[in-house]
Amino acid sequence: MQRKKWLLRTGLALLIFIMVVAAKFMDKTHPISELYVFGDSLSDTGMVFRATGGMYPPNPTYFQGRYSNGRVWIEYLAGYLNFSSKQTNNFAYGGATTGSVGNSYVPSLLNQVQSFTQTHQQTNSDALYVLWAGANDYLQGVNSATIPVKNVTTAINSLTEVGAKKILVGNLPDLGQLPATTNSPNSVNLSGLTQAHNQGLRRSLKVLSQQHSDLEIVQLDANALYRDAIANPAAFNFTNVINPCLSGVGDASRRHRTCSNPDQFLFWDGIHPTAAAHRIIGETAFSTIQEAGMINSRSMLVP
Repeated sequence: MQRKKWLLRTGLALLIFIMVVAAKFMDKTHPISELYVFGDSLSDTGMVFRATGGMYPPNPTYFQGRYSNGRVWIEYLAGYLNFSSKQTNNFAYGGATTGSVGNSYVPSLLNQVQSFTQTHQQTNSDALYVLWAGANDYLQGVNSATIPVKNVTTAINSLTEVGAKKILVGNLPDLGQLPATTNSPNSVNLSGLTQAHNQGLRRSLKVLSQQHSDLEIVQLDANALYRDAIANPAAFNFTNVINPCLSGVGDASRRHRTCSNPDQFLFWDGIHPTAAAHRIIGETAFSTIQEAGMINSRSMLVP
């Protein structure tokens, strides 16, 4: 009888111990509490617009400082997370490259991150840090993926040094298949550079994960998303994935003309996606971090 009681007490103690350990392990994953965004025009929510006194990108051709006809993907992602504007910190600039190439008045990805880390010696480890850049490097003439990939990797390392633990990194859509490039002599070269960039980025992210055991780093596969939309537009409610909705941009002799059904277009202009496409990118980003275990349950998207 005494032995049975002892076994019962021992078993109960062991069960409690297992439950405590399991609870601690489950508690290790804290919910995302903020967003910090670094990148280019795909993520810019008004940095260039404010810097130019509201002159660029021109409103209402472009929506309130966005390089699109409405909100951009990071705003849709914040909506899924039920974040307020105070929980989203966006440093992305339209036209930004990853490093020193390009307009000196627009801070590159490295410059954006450097400015942030200089003023945040210790940052929020429960925030999600988003980096998406590289397209402008290649569109402005960079002919090798080595440096842009290295710049993105350096930016990520800089964030981890100040305490970042959760990171989402976007790869590039096929830059040779944009409306502005698909019929250009450089189309094939841009497609090759895109492939090289994405392969190099994937390898770098794998190495970073191995180097930092406590780092949760996932990739937003924009390349696959664009490719799927172009191959099967009906699945995304698109009727036109080749032409831009907005035409006449950059031609002083012509007025801007806008299609009547922008929600059915993948591209707003020759480079940038429509708000409808941005919404799909935001949904994909949310699913990506959800599948990675960074968040526990699906929130409601704020329209």
